[in-house]
Amino acid sequence: MKALNQLKTFQRILGSYPAETPLSKFLPGFYRQNKQMGSTDRKVASRLIYNYFRLGKALFNTPTEDRLIVAEFLCNSQTNSFLQHFKPEWALCVGFDTDEKIKLVKTVYPDFKLSDVFPWSAEVSKDIDIDAFLKSVFVQPDLFIRVRKGFDQHVKALLTKESAVFKDEGNGCLALPNGTRLEAIFPQQNWFEVQDLSSQQTAKYFKPNKWEAWWDACAASGGKSLLLHELQPELKLVVSDIRESILANLDERFQQAGLIKYQRKLLDLTQNVDPELHNYEFDGIILDAPCSGSGTWGRTPEMISQFQPQKIEFFQRLQQSISRNVVKYLKPGKPLIYITCSAFKAENEDAVNFMVKDLGMIVEEQTVLKGYENKADTMFVARLVKK
Repeated sequence: MKALNQLKTFQRILGSYPAETPLSKFLPGFYRQNKQMGSTDRKVASRLIYNYFRLGKALFNTPTEDRLIVAEFLCNSQTNSFLQHFKPEWALCVGFDTDEKIKLVKTVYPDFKLSDVFPWSAEVSKDIDIDAFLKSVFVQPDLFIRVRKGFDQHVKALLTKESAVFKDEGNGCLALPNGTRLEAIFPQQNWFEVQDLSSQQTAKYFKPNKWEAWWDACAASGGKSLLLHELQPELKLVVSDIRESILANLDERFQQAGLIKYQRKLLDLTQNVDPELHNYEFDGIILDAPCSGSGTWGRTPEMISQFQPQKIEFFQRLQQSISRNVVKYLKPGKPLIYITCSAFKAENEDAVNFMVKDLGMIVEEQTVLKGYENKADTMFVARLVKK
């Protein structure tokens, strides 16, 4: 009976879920409207809906209930009442590795293909291990925090006191199970920043010097700027974004981090921004470009089934337009740090090739940050210098 009720709840959620809406935004509203659901019910319902979308486009024409059972089998390493009820023979094998599980799935569903989960393998960056990347979709990424200098022992001591599981990734980065309620553990949040491991690793490519002028061109809520500030607090910093609301979040985040000396600008970088920036020259620019987000779909698997391949070309044109307008404010011999959270070559290596060929940039280094190896986001970063 419990498993049947879980299935009915899943079907209600899926039936009322509007496409193009992040699950993280939709589910809290659904639970508010269904207050009879306890915390365990909500946890199970969230697991089922997220795992369902982790199947991507595989077995797309198979009945929904069947797809959910396959997803539960592939995405879990421990048995649960749902799997025991609907597929007890698979529940006994839930601890098998992914390759063994896929073999079992194919005995029942011969049409199942791992490549169908994310059916754009030909489009990904060349350094990505396709097999490992595809399998990583079945695994929920960890929650990562970046501990501010001076608070390392405080944070670890409190996590230990609360019996919270964590792993030290080095350089102030801690990995915790996704869903860890940090707000319940820490009375104050200014000891750390929530930031993905790969995002933190982009800081190695900044290399700022004291008193330089830097511009975080697509700043969003300011995560890369905070990394930059941690490396070199004595910078002249300009941050910009096209969204006023996100810049308001940035202000709050900067205040908590003690970053008070900066200029913020509301800019549409697809347009001529010379009226706002005609007197500016920068010693470094961070361009965390808008992209498909395909490297983060382990956190937002619902985006896989909603994605249309023509969006790759859309983002490629957008990135070229922005980079063309940004590079003109970079001093000769100074770096532009190009970052995406995309797995697609068109948004990564091809974007760098465009900046070399059309904008006169020189590549110093570029790499794919293989988050799929560390239960983190997969990202791309390149350091280019203006001739």
